[in-house]
Formats: sequence, structure tokens, C-alpha cells
Amino acid sequence: AGKVVCSILGGLLMVRYFVIYHDHQHHAILARSRLADVLMHVFGVYALTPSSIWTSSHNYHHAHNSQLRSAHIGSFPIMTKERYLQVTRGERMGYLFMRHPLTIFFGYFFIFIFGMCIQPFLNNPRRHFDSLLALLLHLVIGSALVVFVGWPALFLTLVIPHFIGSGMGSYLFYAQHNFPIVTLKDKSGWTYEGAALESSSFMKMSPVMHWFTGNIGYHHIHHLNARIPFYRLPEVMRKMTEVQNPKTTSLNPVEVWKCLRLKVWDVESQRMVGFSRI
Repeated sequence: AGKVVCSILGGLLMVRYFVIYHDHQHHAILARSRLADVLMHVFGVYALTPSSIWTSSHNYHHAHNSQLRSAHIGSFPIMTKERYLQVTRGERMGYLFMRHPLTIFFGYFFIFIFGMCIQPFLNNPRRHFDSLLALLLHLVIGSALVVFVGWPALFLTLVIPHFIGSGMGSYLFYAQHNFPIVTLKDKSGWTYEGAALESSSFMKMSPVMHWFTGNIGYHHIHHLNARIPFYRLPEVMRKMTEVQNPKTTSLNPVEVWKCLRLKVWDVESQRMVGFSRI
């Protein structure tokens, strides 16, 4: 039991380490440290988020967050209700698969191993060679654990921590921009500040979970200025009245269900809706 608890804690710590890596990629921390560059690149490979694909896709996400016709790169896809009803059955299935709760829950396989490693390398092997490196390193570490320690070690030290960290990371990234009162815009009505304050949530959590998630729940502030380090986000919220009334969600199961049931953007009602409204 103690080993399983430690394995779960390892998964939660991976979320915090990832937020530190994420902030470094935004040049919010340790921007001039060559040692940090090396360590963060190594962590990115180990965490199945190599910097070549993470940085390019995530920077695009920040520059186009909540734009209806551009938001699918670096984030979960969002179709309008009209568009969803027009596309082929295969396109609908692919779209719903990407937004399915099980896809998010099994983010370790679908979002990270496939989306961050296999797909980028197949699309552009030269540019995303580090994606192949991440896969190979994962296989080498896993094989070494099985050969020299045994199958339990593989699950306790590699699979479970990655599964928990990836699943939580996938859901946090989803819910930060897919929640019941989110606002989405076409390019003509889009502004960077509006997307930060109206289309990015503040996720209410306990102090312990805010620590494990590196304050990424203060996501509206992060999108307002990605150069603010994770450890100063609460301070900004305390001192800036402009960011003190954000749109919120939480890790309460009811709130999680409300977010996961959302499927398309209804232009007429200006809100995300589920199957019952399609």
C-alpha cells in the first residue's frame, strides 16, 4: 500500500514538475540559464512532451485561444453546432473521440504518447526528432525496469505516475477552456485580453492541489501574461482587481461532469452545449 501511495504522489509531483517546465518554455523562469535549458529539455523528453512540439503548439494556443476557426491546434478541438451537423460521420467520430472523457482519462496514451510523440514525428521526422527520442527513452526505461527489477516496478515507478500526471494534465488543459460559461469568438471579434479573461477559467482548488498543480488553476492570469511565474500568480490575483472576478470551475465531480458533457459551440445561444442541444 505504501508503494502505491508513493506512486500516486509521484504522479501528482509530475504535474508540478510539468508546470515548472511549462513556465520555462514560456521564458517565465530561468530564462538565461543554460543548465536549466538542458534539464528542462531532458524533462520534456522524459514527460513525453518534447520541447519541439510542445513549444510550437502551445505558443499557437496562446496566440489563438478561443478563436473558433483556429483553436484546434495545441488544444482540444471545438466545432460550432452548425459545422458539426454538416461534416461527415467519420469527422464527427474523430471530433467526439478527441473530446471524449475516456480520451482525456487515458491521456497518457492518446494525448501524450500518440499526440505529442508518435504523430509529430510521423508528420515531420526532422523537426520532431525529440519526439522519437521520448518514445525510445520511455521504452528503454520500461524494458530495463522489467528486466532488472520486475513488472511491479514498471507500473509503480513509470506507468502509474505517468498515467496520473498525464490524465490530470489532460483534464486541466481541457477544463481551462471548456467550461459551461466559456466565451468563444470568431477572428473578427477576438482580442488577446478578452480570450484570457472570458475564455480561460480560474479553477478553484484546495491549497494542496494548487501546490501540486503549480497554480495552473489561475489560468486566466496565465493567459493574460504568460511571463508571470507560477509562484506569483496568487499574488497577482490578490493585488489586481481586474482579475479578481474570473469565470470559475473546480475539481468537484459535479463541475467535472458539467465540463466533460460539453460538445459544440451553439452560435445562437452563445454557449457550449451537450448532445441534448444538438
